[in-house]
Amino acid sequence: MTKAAKGSLLYLDGVSVAFDGFRAINNLSLILKPGEMRAIIGPNGAGKTTMMDIVTGKTRPDSGDVIFDGEIDLTQHDETDIAALGIGRKFQKPTVFESHTVEDNLELALDRRRGVFSTLFYDASQNDRDEIDDILETIRLTGRRHELAANLSHGQKQWLEIGMLLAQNPKLLLVDEPVAGMTDAETDETARLLREIARSRSVVVVEHDMGFVRDLDVKVTVLAEGSVLAEGSLDHVSADQKVIENYLGR
Repeated sequence: MTKAAKGSLLYLDGVSVAFDGFRAINNLSLILKPGEMRAIIGPNGAGKTTMMDIVTGKTRPDSGDVIFDGEIDLTQHDETDIAALGIGRKFQKPTVFESHTVEDNLELALDRRRGVFSTLFYDASQNDRDEIDDILETIRLTGRRHELAANLSHGQKQWLEIGMLLAQNPKLLLVDEPVAGMTDAETDETARLLREIARSRSVVVVEHDMGFVRDLDVKVTVLAEGSVLAEGSLDHVSADQKVIENYLGR
């Protein structure tokens, strides 16, 4: 194990994977520090989703190292194991329990090891209620806690799903295009929400909205053809001629 891997929260080195001869990820290397938020951008087909599939165990790479928390080889674990290790993923389309209240959604998602019997007769402890209160405040839904999730706006459903991931207490949160379909006001608020979350855990955000990425004010990794094209501030990568030609100029 290298020193860089041991000091990182997420360490990818020389990762490649091909599907039917097409190399979706090509010698990809990326290091995420504990407590860091990173934005991942790039054209469609750049490998952004495949990269997240590899980190979460949905796809196994053909080669390369994928190390979590300085020592855990993620290629040796399945999706369920990886979620339990502390990696949460939010897909672009929100998947919440619309026939349940906002509060019930969070309660169902709480990081508790429950069997069938204990789930049926579960009664939230004071610690659970305090945790739900904190999450509701973070995701801006305290005033909607008793409403059905079906009644939330699209943006609020996105926030609720983020809250459901927070209830599982992940060390790393992977968020895929969180502001797609949001109003301008919701987009602005989501940037603030993710910055708050990043104070206590690492966050990777895949996004196409450059205004939103600028609001996050974090290091940006640009992917193209399955590998890293550029890294740095948004201003830095936006001025890179390779990025302009491969992505921003399209």
